[in-house]
Amino acid sequence: MSSYVNDGYAKIDIKDNGIGISEEDIKYIFDRFYRADRSRKRESGSGLGLSISRWIAEAHKGGIEVKSQPAQGSMFTIKLPI
Repeated sequence: MSSYVNDGYAKIDIKDNGIGISEEDIKYIFDRFYRADRSRKRESGSGLGLSISRWIAEAHKGGIEVKSQPAQGSMFTIKLPI
């Protein structure tokens, strides 16, 4: 995790080394109740976490983005105006 200031925004990068997210799933991961990994049976989670994160960032006039590739992890960037 790192934070920095860029173009009038405070930015926070959060990176993992997980399974990554496919290109076709990335366009939906911020939708409510969307779960990218349909092959796993999960008993926890509702598919709301990223949707709520985006809502909070946008409510503060910011945003959240993701860059990811399967088998290479993901990096989420949250930006909030200073």
